[in-house]
Amino acid sequence: MYQEDYIMRTIKNLIKFLSKIVCGKDTIVYELSENEEYAQNDNLHKRLMTLLSEGKINKAENILFENFNPKDSRNMMVVIDFYQRLSNLDNEFLQVNNFSREEIEEGLRDIAKIAGIPTYKL
Repeated sequence: MYQEDYIMRTIKNLIKFLSKIVCGKDTIVYELSENEEYAQNDNLHKRLMTLLSEGKINKAENILFENFNPKDSRNMMVVIDFYQRLSNLDNEFLQVNNFSREEIEEGLRDIAKIAGIPTYKL
């Protein structure tokens, strides 16, 4: 119980920290854009949300990493939104779909590391 609370707090802090860096807010909710310039990120977001709703979390995360571009702030928003939504899922859904809170934390830390954002204090 204590371990799970700790991991959940750590995930929440990582999301908040990355959200502040990317867009100056505590949380990010990715919204689809009418701007053609953002079509690639919009399509990625739609694909990730579909896979997430189907419980294909590992596949979604693999696609996320394949398409990750830390220099694109909209892409960073897609990534943070994905992990934020993932963190809001209940433990049963995660377990049934072979994913854990520890993997959420690990994914967030990996993203930050690739982007050159230190998270060792979180």
